[in-house]
Amino acid sequence: MKFLVAAAAAVLLFTGCANTYLLDNQVQSFSQLPALPAQPTFRYERSLAQQADPTQPGLEALADAALFRAGLRRDDTAPQFSVQVSARTEQVLSPYADPYWGWPGGWSIGIGGHHGAIGFGGPWPRADSYWFRREVGVIIRELSSNRVVYETHALSDGPVLDNRVVLPAMFDAAMQGFPHPPPGPRRVAIQLGANS
Repeated sequence: MKFLVAAAAAVLLFTGCANTYLLDNQVQSFSQLPALPAQPTFRYERSLAQQADPTQPGLEALADAALFRAGLRRDDTAPQFSVQVSARTEQVLSPYADPYWGWPGGWSIGIGGHHGAIGFGGPWPRADSYWFRREVGVIIRELSSNRVVYETHALSDGPVLDNRVVLPAMFDAAMQGFPHPPPGPRRVAIQLGANS
């Protein structure tokens, strides 16, 4: 049964995610911001490793909309805050993978003897081929005091392949409640669109 669920999820991925998908995130945020200024402006800040990473500008572009919806406005000439964003993705074993069958990349079942056989098969992917664990982080620093005033992280795992779809939604989840998030870990679900 678990394999059938995973196979059905894989079929949805191959058909362009015709249905919507609810992306579940575990979020925890920390704030020392009593209030936002009238025009909260920011620039991106990068660690040394991020400065050497050619994918970092693309990651920041994926975070832009979530930061804008949270009320922040990018202004590289007169920023009040710096924002550092990070993300990590790893492929993991699907919770729906069947540990006993260990399905290969394709399958076939045959009936018959040496000279004649009846069989059927299909190009089903492995049940554990499409499952990803992701984490995003946002750190906001007040430039006038060089003090970290906000930090938030979101973790999620699921079968959606495209980081360009998942990571913006995870940044939205991470920024929920800004600048006064609820205390402690919380669940934030974000619905991905039909064309994801």
